[in-house]
Amino acid sequence: MSAMRPGTAGATRPCPHCKATILESSAVCPACRGHLRFDAPASDAAQCFVPLQVEGTVTGNETGSFEYTMVVVIRDEAGKELSRHVAGVGVVHPGEARSFSVTVEAKSAAAGKRRTRH
Repeated sequence: MSAMRPGTAGATRPCPHCKATILESSAVCPACRGHLRFDAPASDAAQCFVPLQVEGTVTGNETGSFEYTMVVVIRDEAGKELSRHVAGVGVVHPGEARSFSVTVEAKSAAAGKRRTRH
């Protein structure tokens, strides 16, 4: 959970459906896609933009199976690790494939609610 005060840009809360940590301003949970606020404008999704999207596919080779771990790491501008999360694990057998997609969805923060550092 965020140490920021409720109503501050970047403040978080748990999703009541899946318990994922989400932005307090979210109208729809990005993890389970459950609706959180029905008073939000229908154009809420239109206000989002995608500053980063990476996609890739790994395929099993004929020499044998391999295990994988998908790790998501978030760092600040100084390179300090803010968050590390194992998104999934599994195995790929010969002839199989797995596709991975990492997307950062963003929307403008409310004006005048930026947290100041002391």
